[in-house]
Amino acid sequence: MTPPLKLALLAAAAAAIPATPAVAQHQGHAAQPKPAAPAQPVCLPEHAAMGHCTLAPAQKPEQPKPTAPAQPVCLPEHAAMGHCTLAPAPGPAQPKPATPAQPICLPEHAAMGHCTLAPAPAPAQPKLADPAQPACLPEHAAMGHCTLAPAGAVAGAEGTDLPAGNAPPPPVPTANAADAVYGSPAMEMGRHHLNEFHGGQKLFQVMANVAEAQIRKGRDGFEWDAEGWYGGDINRLWLKSEGEGAFGEGLEKAEVQVLYSHAVDPYFNIQGGLRYDFKPNPSRVYATIGFEGLAPSFFDVEGALFLSNKGEVMARLEGYYDQRITQRLVLQPRAELNFAAQSSRQIGVGSGLSDAEIGVRLRYDIRREFAPYLGIQYRRAFGRTRDYLRDAGEDAGGWSFLAGVRTWF
Repeated sequence: MTPPLKLALLAAAAAAIPATPAVAQHQGHAAQPKPAAPAQPVCLPEHAAMGHCTLAPAQKPEQPKPTAPAQPVCLPEHAAMGHCTLAPAPGPAQPKPATPAQPICLPEHAAMGHCTLAPAPAPAQPKLADPAQPACLPEHAAMGHCTLAPAGAVAGAEGTDLPAGNAPPPPVPTANAADAVYGSPAMEMGRHHLNEFHGGQKLFQVMANVAEAQIRKGRDGFEWDAEGWYGGDINRLWLKSEGEGAFGEGLEKAEVQVLYSHAVDPYFNIQGGLRYDFKPNPSRVYATIGFEGLAPSFFDVEGALFLSNKGEVMARLEGYYDQRITQRLVLQPRAELNFAAQSSRQIGVGSGLSDAEIGVRLRYDIRREFAPYLGIQYRRAFGRTRDYLRDAGEDAGGWSFLAGVRTWF
């Protein structure tokens, strides 16, 4: 066989033999690219952002994929938090109206930035309050919770601009304001118990302000001035007694008074009742009216006017003052003046200023209820009273040294 013929046969045999897989693979890469399998899922944007896969190529801009109508629209508050992108607003020519079924954005949500407050209605047509619903109360309007209904928008109570059903309650007496809440019968019982146990109790006191021996030239004697009372803060029953005498000779003067006392202010009481004189003889009964109290600067004063069963008119004025030197040592100046409208030899009283006494006592409070004292006193009779005493052989006046005790319970 000739060489040319041999080469032709070899070339024909090579063309008839099929290509090997490696050669076919290289040839396939160049001519026919392998498409992605349609059964595999498309890579989502959030997975592509995490680096798990490659985002599928975007579709052609001329054919955007429309949003499925079944999916919810991104809300404004979610868009503000960065969770999604707010849907584009419709064109100005055709605004999308709000769905009537969806609630309007509330003012408190708008203040937090979650949404935009709905525009207020036009001022020309204000919305009136619904008569079936209660109108906004003034105290709620003051807190900013609502707006007070305009005056006259709804028929109100007579004499007031408040809406119907919101008229002010009737005035309540300021002294008993709780009656409007709990009722008068319940509060009357409460006031009764309050007065009975916290200020309206019945109390008493007995005090001997003067109980002393008097040492004077040639004739020693004694004197007392005591009083007691029972009652409350306003009304009391008083019992008073005072007198004097000489040792070895008995009583010279002695009287007792039974009085009703009524407080006219925090410091003074008016008193009225009867006075009976045991001594001197003949005895007398007097109708009595007077006062007792605490004067400015803490002076204890009392005065009385007496009318006897014989028509004799007399008066008495006395007072004292406690000057504290220490908490227990007390100096007490004391004075008493007696007057008479007419002279009466039977009872040894002359008209005008009949007699006066003034003294000072220094006491020591061993206890508040028991305080011994020492003092001096000067007594003087005047006018006809002095003459009556001299005619009876008695002194018209003089000094006395005092020793006694002040006590009370």
